[in-house]
Amino acid sequence: QVQLVESGGGLVQAGGSLRLSCAASESIFSINAMGWYRQTPGKQRELVATIMRGGRTNYADSVNGRFTISRDGVKNTVYLQMNSLKPEDTAVYYCYAHLNAAGYWGQGTQVTVSS
Repeated sequence: QVQLVESGGGLVQAGGSLRLSCAASESIFSINAMGWYRQTPGKQRELVATIMRGGRTNYADSVNGRFTISRDGVKNTVYLQMNSLKPEDTAVYYCYAHLNAAGYWGQGTQVTVSS
C-alpha cells in the first residue's frame, strides 16, 4: 500500500504560481504512474497531469503550457508547478498513484485562485 501526502496548496491571485508536492511512502520508481487530479463541488474529479514510471508526461488541455509535473527520486516526491493560475483552477487537488493494479489517493490540498 502506498501512502501519499500532499502539501503546497493555498490562496493566490490570478496570474500567480504555486507548487504542489506529493510525498510517497515508497520509491516513486516502483510506481507505475503518478499524477494530479482536481475536484470542485458538484463535479467529477478530473485529470490534471500524469507522469509514468519511464518519465512520460501527460496534461489536460486546460493546463497544458501552464502546469508542469516533475519528480524527485531521492525524495520520493512528485511536484506540480502551476503558473499563470486562473480562477477556474480553484479546486481541491489530489495526488494519485497507480501500483500493482490498485490506485491510491492523497488527502487533497485546496488551491484557491482569486480574481
